Amino acid sequence: MTTSDSTDPSPPTPVVRLAMVTLDCADPGPVADFWAEVLGWDKAYGDESYAMLTGPSHALGFGKVEGWQPPAWPDTAGAKQFHLDLAVEDIAAAEQRCVELGATVPDEQPADHEEGTWRVLRDPAGHLFCLTEAKSWG
Repeated sequence: MTTSDSTDPSPPTPVVRLAMVTLDCADPGPVADFWAEVLGWDKAYGDESYAMLTGPSHALGFGKVEGWQPPAWPDTAGAKQFHLDLAVEDIAAAEQRCVELGATVPDEQPADHEEGTWRVLRDPAGHLFCLTEAKSWG
């Protein structure tokens, strides 16, 4: 981890630049199509074993892994490993559209979901992601 002197207002010099995140899945095509619609990104490439979306400054890839299984939710054993937090203006409307595109909504939700600030969903491959209030991100 890079540290910086608290008196130096400039950010630390990065060692790398994040170019893409790749998600493992059983069938890249449908998962890439889902995320292309949700994010409004272009599908730059797709075949039977891999697909890639390009966004404004990053890319999102989907790689086929034989025998891949979606993570458990709730995740008491720590096998989930990651999830995407997506900022939206209207959680209910975004949830409805994501479900129309193939997402599912797990019965188990975070404790504060009743306040309308978070909603957990699964993409068509079973990857977890959260819809969050955009105003929470500044």
